[in-house]
Amino acid sequence: IGCDSMLYVGGELRGKPGTPEQARRQWNSMAGRSGELYTGHCVIRVAGEKPLRTQTSAAVTTVRFAAPDDADLTAYFASGEPLNVAGAFFIDGVDGDPSNVVGLGLSVTHRLFKAVGLAIGELWAANPVR
Repeated sequence: IGCDSMLYVGGELRGKPGTPEQARRQWNSMAGRSGELYTGHCVIRVAGEKPLRTQTSAAVTTVRFAAPDDADLTAYFASGEPLNVAGAFFIDGVDGDPSNVVGLGLSVTHRLFKAVGLAIGELWAANPVR
């Protein structure tokens, strides 16, 4: 399974900011607004080391951004967390699948597993909790 996301806000795609300064600029342009988070998913079923079937799909979730105060933003940027995510944001709400915002849309993944001939129950049977 492979997934990655891009955020579309104000007519432009936003990637991972990379630096605290870029994260702050990106956040300042998004605070109190909404945008669409596009997450691409790819499932490849393999046998041994040979790919048997590949399926891809994308999901879109509308994200409504909060307006946190400067102290919260400063602490968040200092943590380093927002440097490796497309949004670097505080979320006020979502319209669509919240698991897509986390980066792995569960309903999309379930559909892709079925499309490559794999039932999730088979994974549980093969890897029982002990």
